[in-house]
Amino acid sequence: MRLNRTLLATLLVVVALVVQVCVLARLHLPGAVPDLLLLVVVSLALVYGHVAGCLIGFGAGLLADLAPPADHAAGRYALVLCLIGYLAGLVKPDNGRLRSAAGPLLVVLAAAIGSTLLYAGVGSLVGDSAARHVGITRLLLTAALYDVLLAPFTVPVIMALARRTEYDPLAGDTSAGSAGGDNTWLTSYGASRGSKLGKVGKSTAIGGQRGGLLSKPAKGKQGRLKGVKRL
Repeated sequence: MRLNRTLLATLLVVVALVVQVCVLARLHLPGAVPDLLLLVVVSLALVYGHVAGCLIGFGAGLLADLAPPADHAAGRYALVLCLIGYLAGLVKPDNGRLRSAAGPLLVVLAAAIGSTLLYAGVGSLVGDSAARHVGITRLLLTAALYDVLLAPFTVPVIMALARRTEYDPLAGDTSAGSAGGDNTWLTSYGASRGSKLGKVGKSTAIGGQRGGLLSKPAKGKQGRLKGVKRL
């Protein structure tokens, strides 16, 4: 990733982790905890694509695994967010802009359900049965509800900030306009160059025709013509 993308992703991930640990986790809401890190990963993946989403998800999940309140194996949530970031980045449109607000909400809903299932599945593989005691159905419903309610206040802002990092300051203030101007200049230059070459070609052809008309025929051709006339 570029430097501006890396700086923005790092800042957003750190802020989201602090807010989630210090504020959201202390609300003691029934069921799951609103996952602000998941919303950051999904939002950035929708703008940057699947490769950046995978890397950002892994880094965010690893920070969450190493945060002091974490009581699970390190790397568990990193794997979950890595997969979620990759899959969310596959939904990214070509221009990085979604046409409707329903698209990000559906992606957030799918990510909330998928991350909960993946987290519980990985936990069952390593012997963590906490999800069974709480109830997987309750976790799915509450995680989806909290994340979807929080998404309209976070996802548009994060995506807008991410689109600003797509601008490369080294390319100039009007990169698109300058690119169009360069193409126009090259096109006009090519057209004028082609017209000059066309004029030169025409003059050469005309000169060649004139030279062919003014030049004397070769001896072999004269002999052939005389021979034909003799027959």
